[in-house]
Amino acid sequence: MFNSLVSFIREQYHSNDFIPLHAPVFAGRERDYVADTIESTFVSSVGAYVDRFEHDIAAYTASPRAIGTVNGTAALHIALKLAGVAPGDLVITQPLTFVATCNAIAYCGAEPIFVDVDRHTLGLSPVALETWLTENAKVDDDNVCRSTADGKVVRACVPMHTFGHPAELDELLSVCARWQLALVEDAAESLGSFYKGRHTGTIGLLGTLSFNGNKIITTGGGGMILTGEGLGNRAKHLTTTAKQPHPYEYVHDELGYNYRLPNINAALGCAQLEQLEAFVTQKRELASRYADYFSDSDLEFVTEPAHCRSNYWLNAVICADREQRDALLKATNDKGVMTRPIWALMNHLPIYANCRKGTLNNAEWLEARVVNLPSSVLP
Repeated sequence: MFNSLVSFIREQYHSNDFIPLHAPVFAGRERDYVADTIESTFVSSVGAYVDRFEHDIAAYTASPRAIGTVNGTAALHIALKLAGVAPGDLVITQPLTFVATCNAIAYCGAEPIFVDVDRHTLGLSPVALETWLTENAKVDDDNVCRSTADGKVVRACVPMHTFGHPAELDELLSVCARWQLALVEDAAESLGSFYKGRHTGTIGLLGTLSFNGNKIITTGGGGMILTGEGLGNRAKHLTTTAKQPHPYEYVHDELGYNYRLPNINAALGCAQLEQLEAFVTQKRELASRYADYFSDSDLEFVTEPAHCRSNYWLNAVICADREQRDALLKATNDKGVMTRPIWALMNHLPIYANCRKGTLNNAEWLEARVVNLPSSVLP
């Protein structure tokens, strides 16, 4: 049944060998820049490439500040702390996400609340968010949002831009403003994606990126916090073990984190970033080919939301049901074409099974049907 899809994918990559889901491409000056860091001996968290990479990401995204971190999870952890998330707080997010989103909340000693997603974005639904808050929370006389069940503070909201497709940010911002919530964007998958002309991760109070090996550009491991000048200064201080500047003394004025991005990783990122727009163009071309292929199929190809430019980090189709999903996964993987299901819902994992949640009809529907297809940059 899926032989023609396997053939189509092989045609796009001109290969009869194993085809991965998303492989990095090193076609620029990666070797030159990495070799330069080795020759300089500055391979750790201090070096010219760290400063350059932060500056270049800030310029590309039009963010006032960009602070490099060791990975995207660390970036989100610090972003949540800067948003005021404290032990015992509640943070609203979506159940249809990678586990790192929830882990970063838990690192703060907070508890995730799971609210449904929209089918057209695969991201947090502003309608579901408003509904949960109306039914379960109130804003007190001090303008603090609290759970009506136990008085716990609902501090922040974390939408994730699933597969690079922007969530409905204007509507989410509006709901968060009414309910006194900080909006922190998990933009780990959406470097190169724009919402109504603005880069994802720059619209909330803070946003975070990931440069893991499977992302559109990679530093091997790495992340970035996007925010304004004031919070950017705090982010750099906290991620540099809270060390006060001094020519030689070691003075740390609060609990800090050894989260700075190493120079050798940043060098790789600088070379990758020089190719980002070309990568986005090629990935959007691949998405267009997939869309044409599936136009007469009973599989629904996931396309970018209106008023957005998606990087199409991972291409995805929606199957008719779980049975068709499983058949697609088996047929493609058996033939050496890597496909994957969407993540298990976070509330289905034992560590988050007892967290508060709203009605999750869309998330459960998508969990049973979504399959990711090979999405590497075209050769």
